Amino acid sequence: MSEYQYYEFLSIDRPLTADEMAELRALSTRAVITPVSFTNEYNWGDFKGDPNKLMQYYFDAHVYVANWMTAIFMVRLPIEALSKETAKAVTVPYLLDISATNTHWIITWSLEESENYDHFGMEDGRNWMARLAPVRDELLRGDLRSLYIGWLAVIGGEMVDDEETEPLLVSGLGDLTAAQLALAEFLEVDPDLLAGAGMGSPATQETEVLRRETEKWIDALPREEVNSLLKQLLEGKGQQAERSVRNRFASWRRGFQDSDSSAPRRTVGELRQKAEKACLIRLEKQKRDRKQREIERREQRKAHLENLSNDFPKAWVSVKEPVERGSGRGYDEACRKLVDLAEAYDLFATKKQFQNELEQFMAGHTRRKALIQRLVKAGIWEDI
Repeated sequence: MSEYQYYEFLSIDRPLTADEMAELRALSTRAVITPVSFTNEYNWGDFKGDPNKLMQYYFDAHVYVANWMTAIFMVRLPIEALSKETAKAVTVPYLLDISATNTHWIITWSLEESENYDHFGMEDGRNWMARLAPVRDELLRGDLRSLYIGWLAVIGGEMVDDEETEPLLVSGLGDLTAAQLALAEFLEVDPDLLAGAGMGSPATQETEVLRRETEKWIDALPREEVNSLLKQLLEGKGQQAERSVRNRFASWRRGFQDSDSSAPRRTVGELRQKAEKACLIRLEKQKRDRKQREIERREQRKAHLENLSNDFPKAWVSVKEPVERGSGRGYDEACRKLVDLAEAYDLFATKKQFQNELEQFMAGHTRRKALIQRLVKAGIWEDI
């Protein structure tokens, strides 16, 4: 297998300047560089840049995939978007790393020891950014489920003792967003563990409750802050204004959400037990689904055979054309049709009628040994 590495960086909050694009070009002559992105693939050699530094100074999201079973996703958030307590609680060195600069958090989810050789053997990395990038906006809105998913990936690697407790309480684990499901797939989180964590997880806050909280927060905003935001909008800085509002609102909500520490946290052992229960539920559902598909298949089969029985002469005519083609493919098609006819006669007429009709049909085709071999193998003709 040849070497393959894929790098993609995305600038979300602001476009890159011409000078910044020139600086990035010095790192790679082959990369595709736009005012909002940097993308490159390597089949030999290595990238000259340091992804951590690029995230610190240029970009807001990064995806890295290598075919030696390594995958990394990074986002950069304004420092006010996450509390130090939360960052410390979920950090797991080398797997879920959260580091701080003076102005930002840089969050790194890593998959280092995958055993999914088929997946990485075919992986080209190109579609992951579009699927994962919304995680950043979710974090900016105060949705911490992506951090919890990163911690679950650690449990799946059996690196955490059963007695340890989950690092934080989050709602909505049973109803993840598309981006969060993509992150779980990216990190190869055990689907049963993910489903088990969703059992008993409180639902996400109702829209009406969130609306009331939003109105309460807006009413309490100081006049000078409102004026500052309006000024940003008039200056064409709508995106910055939106980010600022979302960050402040998320920080305000987190303030009273974190104060509720009375809710019990589950242990790793309890989560693993829930994963076992989720596995049993999944297997039972698969069994029911297979049974339902088989019922539907039989019903469709019976309807098809009944349709043949409504006009047997027409059905026999339809067999003649593929036989007269004289090809192996034609004989295969004719054999399938004759098997269907045999079953249709069995259900809606008699086997004797079918045998009589088949003998009449085959009277003109006794030299077609390849066809006869197929019919004998199918059990609807005896070679004399």
